Amino acid sequence: MLFSDSGKAALNIQQVSVAAMQRSFGNGRLKCRGVDGVTRLQTLYQQGCCKIRLPVRGGGGAMEAVLIKSSGGITGGDLVEWHLEADENARLTVTTQACERVYRSLGDFARTQVRLVVGEGASLAWLPQETILFNAGSLDRHIEVDLASGARALFVEPVIFGRAAMGERIERGALHDRWRIRQNGRLVHAEDLRLDGAISDNLAFSFVTNGHEALATVLFMAGEAEGLVTSAREIIGENGGASFWNGKLLARLTAQDGYSLRKQLVPLINLLNFEASLPKVWSL
Repeated sequence: MLFSDSGKAALNIQQVSVAAMQRSFGNGRLKCRGVDGVTRLQTLYQQGCCKIRLPVRGGGGAMEAVLIKSSGGITGGDLVEWHLEADENARLTVTTQACERVYRSLGDFARTQVRLVVGEGASLAWLPQETILFNAGSLDRHIEVDLASGARALFVEPVIFGRAAMGERIERGALHDRWRIRQNGRLVHAEDLRLDGAISDNLAFSFVTNGHEALATVLFMAGEAEGLVTSAREIIGENGGASFWNGKLLARLTAQDGYSLRKQLVPLINLLNFEASLPKVWSL
């Protein structure tokens, strides 16, 4: 306690510094190349919360990479960066160990930056498990892709809004999903999905998801894509659609919950995934 010149007690006000909240950061990089029909590792780098594991696949000469975050889910202020490159003639499948959980944020976005490079004659399948957005979660995700002229690629991004089994609704939250795909330096696909505010209320509109709380975007770029449109539409059924133009097949599908979404998504991936099997972690 301090005293003034008059002898009366005066309040001692001290400034209290608030410690910055702990946040997770991570960076993972992988590069592989096809040699004599076998995909071989060239570069593997891991930093912070990002880990990459390479399970042994049964024949075929392809490589599978499983992305792991040792910090668990993500929240506002977290930053995760992945850089994955399938060089000439490589065959690479990338998935995640588990669903990505986006927890409640105090205001800032959780940020994910993904860069994928696919070389001449190479194939890359980007198959992360579902992103689950919790109430008040905020995610800003950027996916940048560079393809060579003879490259083939499959991109899948499933999202679940809230935990249906717990009756959770997204009364407040944000999802910003930005894709930019270039081939030989030319932009060939661009899209931005932006949902924020009272997301569950917005999903109820027929022009959004008609009340469904799970959705997925699937993009397939390969010479055989046009011939698979009819089969893709049969798998998707009434809750979505598929189109082909300019060498790419784009599909959107929605479902009431994550389980129902997988019932459609798994056969669709099996149809498009270069005759490769679905990563085993999807069934664990």
